[in-house]
Amino acid sequence: MSAPGLLSRRALLAAAAAGALAPRVAAAQVAARIAALGGAVTEILYRLGAGGRIVAVDTTSLYPPEALREKPNVGYLRALSAEGLLAQQPDLIIAAEGAGPPAVLAQLREAGLRVETVAEPPSPEGVLDKIATVGRLAGLEREAEALEAEVRARFTDLAARRARIARAARALVVLSIQGGRTVVGGAGSSADGILTLAGIANAAAGLEGFKPMTDEAIVAAAPDAVVMMQNGPEPPKRESIFAPGTALGQTPAAAQGRLVAMDGLYLLGFGPRTPEAATDLMRALYPDLPRD
Repeated sequence: MSAPGLLSRRALLAAAAAGALAPRVAAAQVAARIAALGGAVTEILYRLGAGGRIVAVDTTSLYPPEALREKPNVGYLRALSAEGLLAQQPDLIIAAEGAGPPAVLAQLREAGLRVETVAEPPSPEGVLDKIATVGRLAGLEREAEALEAEVRARFTDLAARRARIARAARALVVLSIQGGRTVVGGAGSSADGILTLAGIANAAAGLEGFKPMTDEAIVAAAPDAVVMMQNGPEPPKRESIFAPGTALGQTPAAAQGRLVAMDGLYLLGFGPRTPEAATDLMRALYPDLPRD
């Protein structure tokens, strides 16, 4: 880094440290300026009525749409810069687990900023705990309790629907297909969590996390459906995903043309809309299941 750039960075850090000591000393005070890092964190804050207090978001904060449209974007959740965050002068940073790099979070804390992380377990309990944690950090415990009750009721309804499934379908959640490598969601991943909620067996349960799956393993797994993320205006195309000669093209999913595409944050974000996402996925794979 050049000398002027280094001086500028030091000046910014010094200014932030001078202006952010109060939140460290009085952490219990309600934060007026919040940096929301993580799609579910941002969504929860908006649902709690704190959208007006958000002064920065990251690129995963896709819902509600006005978050990225109206708020300064400080970059990708896992590749943040201290300068971008400090420039927005937040008095509280609420970050989803996995935000970083860790050195950047440490630098922000050293500058006097209050940085809090929120756990991201892909389960109903994890969603409810996330709502409670964000509500407590934002000083909106009462609003969080109301949202928790609403989301818990929807999870209960989902469980009742799931109990009606006689035979679980098998599905692969495909994160990406690049250079002949098919990356899927295995056990312990958010993909596995949403499949479980929707009453669907994970055909990649033999893997841990998001990992590449060999062609041979894909064919042997014999998924009844493939689930993918749609993060643009055009959904993945069946003729491409199930192209003849490919591993996915040799599965029961290809024979039945069962490709389900859903918004990535909605599908895997494990925020307040997760019961609806699981319900939509369930209906896609079990169209004959009663809706009441």
